[in-house]
Amino acid sequence: MKRLIGLMAMFTVLAFAVFALPARAQRPAGHPGPAARPAPVGPAHPVGPAVGGGHIPSHGPTTHTPLPTGGKPDMPGHPVAPHVDAGNDRWVGHTPNPAAYHLDHPWEHGRFPGRVGAGQVWRIGGGGPSRFWFGGYYFSVAPADLGYCDGWLWDSDDIVLYPDPDDPGWYLAYNVRLGIYVHVMYLGPQ
Repeated sequence: MKRLIGLMAMFTVLAFAVFALPARAQRPAGHPGPAARPAPVGPAHPVGPAVGGGHIPSHGPTTHTPLPTGGKPDMPGHPVAPHVDAGNDRWVGHTPNPAAYHLDHPWEHGRFPGRVGAGQVWRIGGGGPSRFWFGGYYFSVAPADLGYCDGWLWDSDDIVLYPDPDDPGWYLAYNVRLGIYVHVMYLGPQ
């Protein structure tokens, strides 16, 4: 009887291992696994940090709100970087800047074919500011925004892409963990 229970336990463990293997084996070498996941369900404005902490803005920027001057945050608990106020989805630091974000050939690599907006969260799979990827697509951070993404985790942060209504050729990548966003350019598929 003990031998029968031992054999059943061994077969159960092996069965779990065999069924889990095909999901990993189907991924290309170096692929980190699923890169997209649906946005979490919950209240639009959860009680929590003033910026970031898992908050996802319900919409992209609609007004121009400059960053405060003098290196001080606009409110306590807010970074001195482009960010979204979790209490009211106000995009702080989004102002059109033709010089910093001008592109001679907007959309030269095409437009991102994936979903953008609050309904789609993407997990960064690797790289760095000059070239990072998720979901089989490459992006790069605008040179003017490089200083704002120092704390990003390029192999695991969740981001949401929003169209930039003012600067053709750019998307706004919002970091869900930090609440900071930067301009990013779509570079094409992997």
